[in-house]
Amino acid sequence: MFQVDGNKCIGCGLCVKDCFVKDINFVGGKAKIKNIRCFKCGHCIAVCPVGAVSTDDYNMNDVIEYKKDEFSINPDNLLNFIKFERTIRHFKSKDIEDDKILKIIEAGRFTQTASNAQNVNYVVVKKEIQEVRKIILETLNELGKYVLENSENLLYKRYAKMWIKMYNDFILDPLGDDSLFFKAPVLIIVTSEHILNAGLASANMKLMIDALGLGAVFSGFFTRACENNVKIKEFLGIEKNQNIVACMVIGYPDIKYSRTVPRKEANIIWK
Repeated sequence: MFQVDGNKCIGCGLCVKDCFVKDINFVGGKAKIKNIRCFKCGHCIAVCPVGAVSTDDYNMNDVIEYKKDEFSINPDNLLNFIKFERTIRHFKSKDIEDDKILKIIEAGRFTQTASNAQNVNYVVVKKEIQEVRKIILETLNELGKYVLENSENLLYKRYAKMWIKMYNDFILDPLGDDSLFFKAPVLIIVTSEHILNAGLASANMKLMIDALGLGAVFSGFFTRACENNVKIKEFLGIEKNQNIVACMVIGYPDIKYSRTVPRKEANIIWK
């Protein structure tokens, strides 16, 4: 539950003003949280100028005092950082430290979620990456055969032939060329009942990946295979009600880019 330390509270009313669900009122000139409509967003903790609000629902050690020089990002630098993001498909034969993996997940954990549901989950695959690769390629191989027999779509057929070749190459030499995970050392799979929440978390995680000097590719082949084979979720321990929103294939880049790239003009409607 959320509570206010009456000895610290100065009655400024900022928490009352900022509470979206109107679950805080004044009692004797001090703020009091009713904990009836509260959905534990933590705005009252963040806005209190004297640190009078706390909770036993979360770890209060997560709370960091705001310092402008530690929290501010130059807007132009941020935009350039985003423009310089690249999909990486060439990775060094180098493991990723666990503390960096945890920092990437931390970027997802602190991403805002609808109604503060905090319902985004993560699967980290390291030791069993070859087993995951095998089941994904088996699924894509079967899907590819079905597409070739039943579809006239040229793009789908192109992918189908690619999937079948990837599977056959794997069977011939499991340690050879890897056009699925590109011999990256780590996968992070992001799941949620709420697709947008997981998508937003994944976007922030990608920013952290690049900030750590790592690189990633979002594997659409992986998520496509998961749509066709429930056994993949079972193998990974993912509950049936979870949507597999992203599979981030992560490693140290074995390629260097020297500049950004052009993009289409933004399609903007001003009203």
